[in-house]
Amino acid sequence: MLKMFDLPCSIAGTDEAGRGCLAGPVTAAAVILPKNFKSTLLNDSKQTREGDRNKLREIIINEAISYSIEHVYMEEIDKLNILNASILAMHRAIENLDCDPEYIIVDGNKFKPFRNIPHECIIKGDAKFFSIAAASILAKTARDEFMKEIHLEFPAYNWNRNKGYPTKEHREAIREHGNTPYHRKSFKLLPEQLKLSL
Repeated sequence: MLKMFDLPCSIAGTDEAGRGCLAGPVTAAAVILPKNFKSTLLNDSKQTREGDRNKLREIIINEAISYSIEHVYMEEIDKLNILNASILAMHRAIENLDCDPEYIIVDGNKFKPFRNIPHECIIKGDAKFFSIAAASILAKTARDEFMKEIHLEFPAYNWNRNKGYPTKEHREAIREHGNTPYHRKSFKLLPEQLKLSL
């Protein structure tokens, strides 16, 4: 059961979406919720149906004290690596909140200090605390929306369905059509990229 993080100050939860994708940005959100926030529908975005995610997005946007969503695009991912790009996306999301949080809770086990604000990494935090789950929902829905938009530009890759993840269908499209400006060039787009021709 999700709960509020129990500290007498403003808490920002942050999470990212799209870290394991072959194409598209990595997207992060940061959310500060009111202390009395409750939802029986809210959960980790990966455990929530798309229709429920879209309903939750509106609830979170309407009820949050502050929220922010940031994309870090392919060029920066290739330059920084995906871990650093994910952390950068979370930092940018926190930075663009309307008010500075006094404490940050982060999904996962990797983060870099943001200014002098204390933080805590929480494994599976998106299934434990409302503000991280809310950030997970906002990041996932924003990124999915972006992938649906670029699907119209490159429909052969079916990004409206696979959202850029390394599905068999996506990899077959890369094999047939090559990569696009939206693909992450530093990622192994096809399995044979690791094989040497002797």
